[in-house]
Amino acid sequence: MKKFLLIDDHKVVRSGISNLLSTMYIPCEVDEASDADMVIEKLKKQEYDLIMMDVQIPNNDMLGLMEYVHTKYPLAKVLIFSMSPENIYAKRFLKAGAKGFLSKDSQLDEITKAINLVLSNRKYISETLAETLAESLSSGKSGNPFDNLSLREFEITSLLLSGQSLSDISRSLNLQPSTIGTHKARAFEKLKVTNLMELKDLATSYHL
Repeated sequence: MKKFLLIDDHKVVRSGISNLLSTMYIPCEVDEASDADMVIEKLKKQEYDLIMMDVQIPNNDMLGLMEYVHTKYPLAKVLIFSMSPENIYAKRFLKAGAKGFLSKDSQLDEITKAINLVLSNRKYISETLAETLAESLSSGKSGNPFDNLSLREFEITSLLLSGQSLSDISRSLNLQPSTIGTHKARAFEKLKVTNLMELKDLATSYHL
């Protein structure tokens, strides 16, 4: 029997995917989690054939969670299922160990295709993302300034954009405030912004 874990802060999304999985795989077991703490506890007790997760859940470091899952459970198959722009987030999460990145706007047959591919231990990316990655490789560079950030800088930038303060981020990532401040300063320098308002404007222009 297939076992699935759905990680999303919206109940309606979890219910919809749960219903889909229940029709695709009979019988199957579908667990749900709405935050990182719930995920960690569930993974201690159960192995899953597939984990589907969003990349943005308020007050949760989802990229950090992806790294944790991949490090602690290297055989776990994770499919990102999100409305967040794939041109910003996909490469980060794929590098962190995800097997695929799927938009919530995808048609039902594409969702089914992605799930089946990842379950068979293959990777899934959309045609649009494949073209973006190919262009980036052929040119040797990316036009997206957020791609120039280190993993930690990107995490902190994303959390700042979600509304968290430096002290909030310090607690979320279990790092000293001074360390957070250093990473923030480096990120701002790379992005050529001087304050949060400029950061938000830049993020908006790249659909972050």
